[in-house]
Amino acid sequence: MTNPSAHPDDPHYITRSGWLRAAVLGANDGIVSVSSLVVGVAAADPSPRAVLIAGVAGLAAGAMSMAAGEYVSVSSQSDTERADIEREKRALKETPDVELVELAAIYQERGLSEKTALAVARELTENDALDAHIRDELGLSEVHAANPLQAAMASGATFSVAAAIPVLAAYLAPATAIIPTVLLVTVIALAILGALGAKAGAAPMPPAIMRVVGWGVFAMAVTAAVGWLFGVSV
Repeated sequence: MTNPSAHPDDPHYITRSGWLRAAVLGANDGIVSVSSLVVGVAAADPSPRAVLIAGVAGLAAGAMSMAAGEYVSVSSQSDTERADIEREKRALKETPDVELVELAAIYQERGLSEKTALAVARELTENDALDAHIRDELGLSEVHAANPLQAAMASGATFSVAAAIPVLAAYLAPATAIIPTVLLVTVIALAILGALGAKAGAAPMPPAIMRVVGWGVFAMAVTAAVGWLFGVSV
């Protein structure tokens, strides 16, 4: 396994961006959507059986939906990337001189002199022309390449784990206290999610926690407002 950084004592965390984005999205959606579902059902029928059935059904459906959605959307991104790479292959075969000038122009825009940029472009082209164009013209790399299966698994798994939190909270809480218990547990879970996401990406925790909790509470408030507006429990 290769080290993510040339400096072992100072690793870079950008390599985690693909699965981390999907994991945070899945967990956040699991907490917010299933919590809203459970609260809505509890408002209509606070019996443990009704709450458990609704929560488990929402967990299963949501996890599959998130996994399938991530796989399909990231696959579309992957298809686009592959199509661009194929176009670069054809261009390098049909008009190599034009591609060389194009690559040199990219390096000039980044601050190299015309002579140095052309020399760098020539040397990289001789080494691996396609790799140079994929990286510097298309902006793709192994780190940023779309990985549909990884995104689907991360999103589906974290949705399931996170969605189980409000379900268990509702099931274990007294019938008269299901709604406040679920709401309190949901806010705590969102705060923990924000902290874990920030820690995994080595980012500052306070902004991440505020962002996740703030938007999560906002989403639940909008859901409750829609239910109140139409006279139903949501």
